[in-house]
Formats: sequence, structure tokens, C-alpha cells
Amino acid sequence: MKKLMFVLLAIALGAGIWVAATLKENPVDSTSAVEAVEVSQVTAAGLAVGDIAPDFNLMGVDRKNYSLAGFEDAKGFIVTFTCNHCPFAVMYEDRLIALHNKYAPLGYPVIAINPNDPAAEPADSFEKMIVRAQEKSFPFVYLFDEGQKVYPQYGAERTPHIFLLDNTRKVRYIGAIDDNARDASLVTTKYVENAIDALQRGEEPDPSFTKAIGCTIKFL
Repeated sequence: MKKLMFVLLAIALGAGIWVAATLKENPVDSTSAVEAVEVSQVTAAGLAVGDIAPDFNLMGVDRKNYSLAGFEDAKGFIVTFTCNHCPFAVMYEDRLIALHNKYAPLGYPVIAINPNDPAAEPADSFEKMIVRAQEKSFPFVYLFDEGQKVYPQYGAERTPHIFLLDNTRKVRYIGAIDDNARDASLVTTKYVENAIDALQRGEEPDPSFTKAIGCTIKFL
């Protein structure tokens, strides 16, 4: 009996050490007590920089359907997988609005897509997307990936997750919007802005890939 208790104590102690080390390496963000911060590269099944992104036909919060081909004068697209409920998506809402207002007139509109299954996360239902878009006066299209068919093709894993495309739908940058999710005033590198500015100069974005930081995409 004593031997069994010793073995159980050793297992519990080992598990505690592992959990402590894991939290030290990947601390839970104080703004997201329910959801841990997760970072990941795009999955092998998704797109890589240099690939041609598939088009889609998705309904927006204005109940109209949109495809990339429908933006005839676009020089590119800031395709953004985002949602209503994720604290990181919320932290980036104003920055997405600013990105669209700055770059849509230059031919690079934000195309926001909610990839979450509302059965798994009711706060991300289409009806609540409409409410959130109205609350924030989104100037960009906010589309619903009904049936979750589009995000796996792109390889999106987080909200938010950016795929910057050129006018041929070639992927030129994948990853985060900038280098500080928590505080826009402390951003030192604006990855998406720098990537678009590079394309405008006829140069390759550098970096062309960063880790997306945010909440995992929800599905049943």
C-alpha cells in the first residue's frame, strides 16, 4: 500500500512540475482567463507563402454574398479570419478598421471571415456578427464561413489570422497583424502594413511569415 501511495505521489509531483514548466513557457494572458494564448504555424493542409489562395462565396452581415473576384479593382486582399468572442480578435478590431481605412483606398481591403461554428461558440453566430458589426461600424465586409469550408483551405488556426494576397490571389504574407496584441501603443513592428508597403514598392515582404497569436478556431 505504501509503495502504491509513493508511486501516485511521484506521478502527481511530476505532473505538477510539467504543468508549471508549461505555464512558464506559455503563460495564460490575463485578458483571456478562459482561453490560453496559443501560437502556431499554418498547418500542412493550408496555404503557404507563394500559393494561390482559393476564392469563396460567403454571406456578409449585410446578407449579400461576396467573393474575391467581385472586388474587380483590388490590388490585393487582407483576408482576416476573426470572430466576435475571442479577446484577441476584440483587441484587434480597431486596428483592423484602421488597416481597412488606410489601405482599402490603395486597393487592399480587409476581408474579415468568421470561421467559428456557432454550435460550439454561440457568441459567434451570424445574428451576433450582425450586431457586432453594427456596434463597431465595421467599414469592411464581415463574412460567415458557414459549414467551415473556407478556413481549412487557407490553413487558418487562430483568430485573428492574416493572409495577405496580391491581385492574382498569390499569398504574400501569413501571420499576425503586428507584434503586440495587448497594447497597440507598444507596437514596434506592423507586419501587415510593412508587407503591403513592400508590395507597393515592388519588393517581397520581409518577414513573409509570423506566428498568429489568438484563440483557436471553434468546431464540434
